[in-house]
Amino acid sequence: MILERDSFLQKRYRIIENLGQGGMGSIYRAIDENLGLEVAVKENLFTTEEYARQFRLEAVILANLRHPNLPRVSDHFVIAGEGQYLIMDYIEGEDLRQRMERVGLLPEDEIIQVGAAMCDALTYLHTRKPPVLHRDIKPGNVKISPDGHIYLVDFGLAKVIQGNQATTTGARAMTPGYSPPEQYGTARTDARTDIYSLGATLYAALTGVIPEDGLARAMDNAQLTPLRKRNPEIARRLAAAIEKAMEIDPGDRYQTAEAFKLALLNAKSKTQQLTGTYTISPPPPEAERQADPAKAAVLAHSIPLEEQPFVSPRKKQMQRTTRMIRTISGGFLAFLLISFLLILFFAPQLLPDSTRKYFTFLPSVPEVVLPTQTAQVETPIELASPTLLNTPVIEMTATADLTIDVTQTAASALTQTLAPTPIGADYLQIAYASTRTGVSQIYLTNLLSDQAIPITNMPGGACQPSWAPDGSKLVFTSPCGIKKDTYSESSLFIIDADGSNLIPLSTATVPGGDFEPAWSPDGKYIAFTSLRDGYMQIYSYNLASSSITRLVETPVNKPARQASWSPDGKTIVYSYQRVDAYEIWTMSAFGLDEKSFLLSADYLSNNFPIFSPDGKYILFSQTNTRDAKLPDLFFVKLSDPSTPLKVSLGVNSITDVHYSPDGNWLAYEAGGERGYHVYYSTPSGGNQARITQDVFSDDFDSAWRPILK
Repeated sequence: MILERDSFLQKRYRIIENLGQGGMGSIYRAIDENLGLEVAVKENLFTTEEYARQFRLEAVILANLRHPNLPRVSDHFVIAGEGQYLIMDYIEGEDLRQRMERVGLLPEDEIIQVGAAMCDALTYLHTRKPPVLHRDIKPGNVKISPDGHIYLVDFGLAKVIQGNQATTTGARAMTPGYSPPEQYGTARTDARTDIYSLGATLYAALTGVIPEDGLARAMDNAQLTPLRKRNPEIARRLAAAIEKAMEIDPGDRYQTAEAFKLALLNAKSKTQQLTGTYTISPPPPEAERQADPAKAAVLAHSIPLEEQPFVSPRKKQMQRTTRMIRTISGGFLAFLLISFLLILFFAPQLLPDSTRKYFTFLPSVPEVVLPTQTAQVETPIELASPTLLNTPVIEMTATADLTIDVTQTAASALTQTLAPTPIGADYLQIAYASTRTGVSQIYLTNLLSDQAIPITNMPGGACQPSWAPDGSKLVFTSPCGIKKDTYSESSLFIIDADGSNLIPLSTATVPGGDFEPAWSPDGKYIAFTSLRDGYMQIYSYNLASSSITRLVETPVNKPARQASWSPDGKTIVYSYQRVDAYEIWTMSAFGLDEKSFLLSADYLSNNFPIFSPDGKYILFSQTNTRDAKLPDLFFVKLSDPSTPLKVSLGVNSITDVHYSPDGNWLAYEAGGERGYHVYYSTPSGGNQARITQDVFSDDFDSAWRPILK
C-alpha cells in the first residue's frame, strides 16, 4: 500500500511525496518532524520472519556507515504486517539517469569523476567488517547534489556478508543490463558484483544505451557490444577499463574497487584526488528544469526510473556526426578543386603532359636540360660527447653558501669534441613504466622500431626498472599501480628481459616497503630504498648470499634515498634530507666514508643524482620550492662541486635522467600534474623525441638497457 501524502510513520516521519515504486516497495521523501530535516524513506514490503531478521541485521550495519559519498542511515524499524523501513539522508539534485536524459551522452571527464567517487564508496563498503555489498548500482542510484557532489544512494538491496556464506537471504532483485549473471538465482555475490554494475552504469552513461544483459551474455545468447563501437570518441583506455569491469567471469574483472578506480583515473592521465573530492558540474536549479515541460517530465517519480522508457540520445549523436563528416568532406573537395585551379593557371609546368594537352590555352613549357656535374655535399656533423660537454644553454645556480650567481657556457668549463652521434640497436632500447592499460607495467621499447613490448604483468602494477649490467634481466618494484613518490607496501622482483622467470627477492616478506632499486655495475649487489625502519634508508642486497646490509643510518625522520652507482662500482651517490630540502651525498659501496657532496638551502631540493659514464660528473634534478618551479637539470664536476651548472633540454621539467651505454644519449622523465612522459635526446638536447605519443597514459621511470654481452 502506498503511503499517503502527510501521513506519518512512527509518529515522526511525515510523508511529502512518493519518489518511486516497484514490486518490492517504494521510496518516499519525508520530513523528520523531530529534527526538521528532509529524509528519504526506503520501504521493503517483504515481511516474513526471515526477511525481518535479515533486515534488522543489515540495518544496524548500514546505520554505522560514514563516508562522504554515501548518505547516512539514521533510523530503521519494522511495522508488523506492513513493511520494513530505512531512514536515510535525502540527497537533493538529479540522479545520473535524469542527467543522461537531460544532456545526452556524458563527457568522459565527468564519467571518470563519477566512477572514481563510486569506487571510493564501494571500497569503503567492501572493506567493512563484515563487508557490505550494494547490489543495485544503476544510473538511478547515482545522485548528483546541487553542488556537484556525487552520492551512491538506495541501500534497499544491500547485503552484509557473514563469513563465507552465499547470498541466499535478504532482498534480491536484478536490473537487466546492470546486474551480473551471478546475481540471478542463488549464486554467490561479492565485491565484484558491484564492480560489474558500476561498469555497466558508466557504459550506459557514455553510450546512451543499456548494455546487453549479463545473464544472456553468460548463456551465449548475446555479446557485449564494444563501447567504442557505440561511441568511437571514447578513449581506448577508458573503454578497456569499463569493459574489463563487465567481464562475465568475476575472476576476469577488477578484483577490488580500488583497482577499478586506478584504471579509470589513469585512462586520461587524471591526478588522483583525495577521497570524497570528486565532483562534476551541478545540475541546473530546480526552477529552471521545471520551467521547461520537456525537462519537467524527467522529474516524474510515479513509477521506478528503470521502468520508464529510456530515450537514447544516440540517434541525435549519430546525426550530428553525419553532418560533421559531410561538412569536412565538402571542405576537402573544395580545397582540392581550388588547388587544381591554382596549379592550372599559375604553375602549369607541374602538370603531366598527358593532362596539359587538354588545356590548349596553357603556355608551352620548355624542356630544361640539367648540366652533368658532381656536386660536393657537406655532411653536417653533430656535436656529441660522452658527457654533457656541448650543452648550449647553461646557467650557474646557487652553491652551498648561495652567494655565487654567474652565467657561462658549458664549452668554457669543459672540452668539446666533434663526432657523429652513433645510432645502433644495442644503444636504443629503453625500459620504462606506463599506465597505458590502467595499472602501471614495465615495457621495453626499441627506438628504431618504435615497438613497445610488455615485460611485466603484475596484478598490483610494476615500476622503477633497473637493468643488470649484462642487460639480460632487470629488478623492479611492485605493487605500484600509479606513479608516486614512495611505495609503502612494495617489494623487489627480478625478471628476465623477455618477461619470464619472475623471482621475488627475500625483501618481499619485510613490511614497510622496498623500492628505488639500483643494480651495481659488477652485478653482485642491488642498492634500494626501504621503509622497514619507519623512514627511508638505503640498503644493499647481496645476490650471492641473499643477505641485506643497511648502508646508511641517518637520524630518525631524516630520509636517505635514490642511490646510484659510480661506473667503477666503488661509490654510491644519493639524496639525503639532512635539512628541510634534499642534499647530494656520497659513500663507498659498503656504506663507509659518508660525505656531503652538494649542500642546498632549505628551498633548493636536489634529487635523482647519477654519475656520467666517465665518472667525472654528477647529474641531478633541482627544485626551487620557494618559487614552486618544476625541477631543472644540473650537472657538477666531481672534482669541483662548488659550481653546479644548469642544463636546458627544451622541456618544462627534467627528473630521473639516465645515460645510454655509450654515453651519447640521455633518457629522462618530464611532466607534472597533467601527466608524465619519457623523452630521449643527445646530451645537448638534439634529436629529442618522446617514447610514446599517447596523451592518455603516464610514462615514467626510464632505464636504458645495457649492451647485451
